[in-house]
Amino acid sequence: MAMTTVDRTTPTTEPLDERAAATAAACLFRGMADPSRMAILQHLLLGEHRVVDLTAHLGLAQSTVSKHLACLRDCGLVTSRPVGRASMYHVAHPEAVTRVLSAAEELLAATGDAVVLCPTAGAADR
Repeated sequence: MAMTTVDRTTPTTEPLDERAAATAAACLFRGMADPSRMAILQHLLLGEHRVVDLTAHLGLAQSTVSKHLACLRDCGLVTSRPVGRASMYHVAHPEAVTRVLSAAEELLAATGDAVVLCPTAGAADR
């Protein structure tokens, strides 16, 4: 289920299913929650890459990169196209992903180290 913006000026016959919208948002953020997936996503914003390119750039094992790309693909964030025997991966919605990452950077700057130090979601939890 995709989240959509709601036009509050036009009355609708169907109320917003806030629980479903919150679940969808949590699933999106869970898909981006791994540092390796974030690094892959950020690198793919620079352009298309093969798995071998990503492994070399990020210093991750091929199986790790493939597993994370599968997750990002299943979340609808990454797509691929065949090139010979390889696949070229790219961000499915680069403008939207860039906006989300920019908003995250802004929020991280506003909260300082709070999220990293958070006992539930912080770096120590990993």
